[in-house]
Amino acid sequence: MKLFRFLIVGFIFGIVLTKAEAVSWYRIYEMFMFQSFHMYGIIMVAIATGVIGIQIIKRKKMNDFKGNPIMIVDKDRGFARYMIGGIFFGLGWGLVGCCPGPIFILLGTGIYAIGVVLIGALLGTYIYGMLKDILPH
Repeated sequence: MKLFRFLIVGFIFGIVLTKAEAVSWYRIYEMFMFQSFHMYGIIMVAIATGVIGIQIIKRKKMNDFKGNPIMIVDKDRGFARYMIGGIFFGLGWGLVGCCPGPIFILLGTGIYAIGVVLIGALLGTYIYGMLKDILPH
């Protein structure tokens, strides 16, 4: 029952993304064709919200829902791994027409073809899990 509030927040987040058309293939197509600012605006608001949220967590030394301190470890600096990862992510996003985030939202809205994307995401995660020890991090 403690996790029920997270389920509710997830449903609300899904509704907001759907109403904002952030899960629309047409909006994503417009973004990649540089025809609309809509998705770029959503992404910029998400980045700003994340930066502000992380700063609040760090400065107030907040705890998680179990009472443990939230530890945010700084990432190692790098260029190649972020570029390679970004290219793979962007190619997948462009080919499929959606970010992996709204897979379950799209399933919930009745777009069952996204099940193929879910299978691909699970397969990719499984392969990464098998190869993570030999990949440069």
